[in-house]
Amino acid sequence: MSNPTGGRLSTLAAAYVVARRDFVAILFSRSFIFFLLGPLFPLLVGGLAGGIGAKVQQNVEPAKLGIAMTEFDILSMTRARHVLAGKLDGQVPELVEVRRLKPGDAFDPALAMRDTKANLGAIVSGTPQAPVLTGPVDRVERWKGEVELIAAEAAGMGPKITPVVTMGKLTGSTADTKRSRVVTAQMGQVVLFLLTMLLAGMVLSNLVEEKGNKIIEVLAAAIPMDAVFLGKLFAMLAVSWVGLTVWGVMIGSVFASAGQGLGSMPAPAVGWPVFFGLAVIYFSLAYLLLGSLFLAIGSMATTVREVQTLSMPVSMLQLLNFFFASWAMSKPGSGAEIAGAVIPFSSPFTMIARAAQDAALWPHLLGIAWQVLCVAILVRLGARLFRKWVMKSGPAGTRKRRWFSRKSKNAAPVAA
Repeated sequence: MSNPTGGRLSTLAAAYVVARRDFVAILFSRSFIFFLLGPLFPLLVGGLAGGIGAKVQQNVEPAKLGIAMTEFDILSMTRARHVLAGKLDGQVPELVEVRRLKPGDAFDPALAMRDTKANLGAIVSGTPQAPVLTGPVDRVERWKGEVELIAAEAAGMGPKITPVVTMGKLTGSTADTKRSRVVTAQMGQVVLFLLTMLLAGMVLSNLVEEKGNKIIEVLAAAIPMDAVFLGKLFAMLAVSWVGLTVWGVMIGSVFASAGQGLGSMPAPAVGWPVFFGLAVIYFSLAYLLLGSLFLAIGSMATTVREVQTLSMPVSMLQLLNFFFASWAMSKPGSGAEIAGAVIPFSSPFTMIARAAQDAALWPHLLGIAWQVLCVAILVRLGARLFRKWVMKSGPAGTRKRRWFSRKSKNAAPVAA
């Protein structure tokens, strides 16, 4: 394989040729269509079941608005709620009496929401002239307008004069923020690990198939072996991203139709746009790291059974790396987290968890550079293993056959 001027292609140019060949061959094959459709059916069924279940839970018992005021204020607010419910076609939260207060009584809305058995979404206290709405952030934001209308009707202020609601939110502390970001970190690690293990096996099957057809040896004789490995790695990565894009669009459509979105999930420390960008980079690097190791294994295997035997220990070790990264996530800033970021095969999982918990971006620049270096080293080692175990097998056999032929020629003829 050479360029028009007669010289040999460079490593990057040859890798691009191999990547384009493999990508087009796999993308337009019948098996790739079934590969795309296979995981969609259980995911679609699970998404639809989750959406239907959420709708059922919402319709069975809607959240109610608790009220804790003096007896006169409770009666005024309840009467105002009934009046507005008739005008707004019932789109007003139901009021549930939590406690009748006397002037000067102390009242803790957060404690009342934990102790009561009613399905309370929030509690309004204070007075109709100065109501205080306490509850989760999303519920308080949703009911703020309705509470202002009810309080205005109860106070007799009219539609032009509306009392301002003071929001006493139950969430927002530093501890709650850290706990919620841990959930996002765990979710990022699990998704990254599952996708990497699901898709990296394609590299092995492709290499073993081409070894059986002797195609890989033809390529290795024409271009540098490093270029062959690089081309195959990036071709499989591109195919994986096509599959992930199709799956993401389909699953996103299902969750959007079910009314689910990112608003109900804890936001990472770096923000959703940066988090998704880092997830793309870390998935690519995790795939390249594991794929380069699988390529080295495939260079030593000749059958599918040998591939399964050799790849099983690697899969188990990768599972241990994932568990180590999950454990290191619970100790931010410690030596365990640093070790998880330094070990190449656990580094992507550790760093994606760090993106959910810490807003600093400079550690990710170091982590990405380190993982790119490790990919280059593993590709070079895999290429050397292939040259040692595959490309030298033919010449060694040829030398042995030539030695035996010389020996037979030098032997004395047997008398008849």
